[in-house]
Amino acid sequence: MLIWADGALRTADDARVSVFDHGLTVGDGVFETVKAVRGRPFALTRHLDRLARSARGLGLPEPDADEIRRACAAVLDAGPPEPARLRITYTGGPAPLGSDRGDAAPTLIVAADPSPRRPDTTAAVTVPWPRNERGAVAGIKTTSYAENVVALARATGRGATEAIFANTVGALCEGTGSNVFVVLDGEPHTPPLASGCLAGITRALVIEWSGARETELPLAVLEYADEIFLTSTLRDIQAVHRIDDRALPSAPGPVTAEAARVFTERAGADPDP
Repeated sequence: MLIWADGALRTADDARVSVFDHGLTVGDGVFETVKAVRGRPFALTRHLDRLARSARGLGLPEPDADEIRRACAAVLDAGPPEPARLRITYTGGPAPLGSDRGDAAPTLIVAADPSPRRPDTTAAVTVPWPRNERGAVAGIKTTSYAENVVALARATGRGATEAIFANTVGALCEGTGSNVFVVLDGEPHTPPLASGCLAGITRALVIEWSGARETELPLAVLEYADEIFLTSTLRDIQAVHRIDDRALPSAPGPVTAEAARVFTERAGADPDP
């Protein structure tokens, strides 16, 4: 496995990041996860646009999109297993210990690993910790993922693969690494970005391709929605067959199945929609 670090391809043993890197010491960084199929990254332009928005949100210098494209191509040309997950990490670079940034250049790392296909359905749980939709990093894909690690560990301990958050006013928000859709009276809905959820790439494509509506929803909608599904780069569209103690035995339902069919068809026709 080869990794792009410090401006060149390196082996995993040779790739190095400073122990003073601000991404390591305080989580001062942003990242993107990109699905790669047959050696091509999917929706890379959208991912790079979001990486740039996230960097601006943290006050980091603008990432060099051309360098990142070269890095992704180089890593994929090195032949990671198929299908692959590309991880683009961009941090504040070496800095003094503490929250103050230094004057070093940002750190860019691009790596890949295998990404087996996810099952068509999964279980999820709700967690008691709210997302702060008014926080300084709300909606920014930062490397500060400890909150997600704790929530996902809780989900895993309950036989689920995702944990779902409400926000501070009790509205449905998002999962640790996914956006949430519910089907009500035959129509798909998903929380608006104002809820504090991440502007997911797959979320945006599903809205465009399925006509899903952005709707403010209470967390309790998960107790009565006709169908529930998750979207993310690696899940694509994944139906939920259990949420907490509620079973949805017919998952994937007809609306979810049709959205998944359309997504697969459209994504297969255009690798960079």
